[in-house]
Amino acid sequence: MRTDIFARLDREPEPPKIEIPRMSRTRLALFGGTLAFYLAIVVAVLASTWLVIIDWKVMLFRPYQQWPELHAFLDYFVVLGQRGPTAVMVAAWLGWRSWRQHTLRPLLALGASLLLLNATVGAVKIGLGRLGPHYATQIGSAELFAGGDIFPSGHTANAVVTWGILAYLATTPRARRYLSALSAVVSLGVGLTTVYLGTHWLSDVLLGWAAGLLILLALPWCEPLIGRAEAWIFSLRELWRARRRIAPSMPVAAGGPRPSMFPQRGATQDEGQSREPVTAGSGSTRPPSSTRTTAQLTQPRAHAVRSERTPITPSGSRRPPASRPATGG
Repeated sequence: MRTDIFARLDREPEPPKIEIPRMSRTRLALFGGTLAFYLAIVVAVLASTWLVIIDWKVMLFRPYQQWPELHAFLDYFVVLGQRGPTAVMVAAWLGWRSWRQHTLRPLLALGASLLLLNATVGAVKIGLGRLGPHYATQIGSAELFAGGDIFPSGHTANAVVTWGILAYLATTPRARRYLSALSAVVSLGVGLTTVYLGTHWLSDVLLGWAAGLLILLALPWCEPLIGRAEAWIFSLRELWRARRRIAPSMPVAAGGPRPSMFPQRGATQDEGQSREPVTAGSGSTRPPSSTRTTAQLTQPRAHAVRSERTPITPSGSRRPPASRPATGG
């Protein structure tokens, strides 16, 4: 049984040389053609031309009633165009690639594409305010500026961007071809599914395809910003690591001072207090402890043996003299 396949799960020893797409003439031509198609769809809907008539014909045909057996499957398939689930799945894959290849470019490219998607598609949705087929009020009308948010189709544009970013970040031509075909099939299927379910007009889907493709074609213009963001994040990481390495440590020596469990008074507090002399039985006085130096306190003293000590109590009986009875004269 071969086990070398598991070695591919480890991090690559050196970051691979990834070719960053540039705005070539072919890409610029595709971007210009897609932009012209995008503007043509918007103008056709604003002018209520033949495209709006086709929208109504497809809507009144009600595909979900013509082929009801597909409804259950397509309800799950359309999730491939929802922004939340697809972004989580693609971000998990690109995050593993970023860790393995020692680069943050895949995750930053995904973040930049989703940011462009939200800004451009969201602005057009709110600005045109088109109502969906289920909420249409007048047959033959474009249903614009009525408070809706379905033009262009967000599901379709998100499917183009989320799955197309995998082809954009592919490292080999073969993988790029396969992933491009896969993203095209998924985005086309998601767009047509929304038309089948009656949640979008056909023109919504056409504009969603164009909007997503414009974002993918414009991503090379964002590559310098992505590179600077990656370098800044890596510099912050190195700075944090350097601060952790040079963090001051304070080791305690073996014979050093140990913290006391009880608070001690300072020298100024002891010097400000005066103590009364203690008198012994022989009348000798003891100097106050505040006048002692540190050397005197730390110097060991020789203690006298019990037999050499001076008795404090006087010799003789400790009983007081008995009082004599008074006698008469």
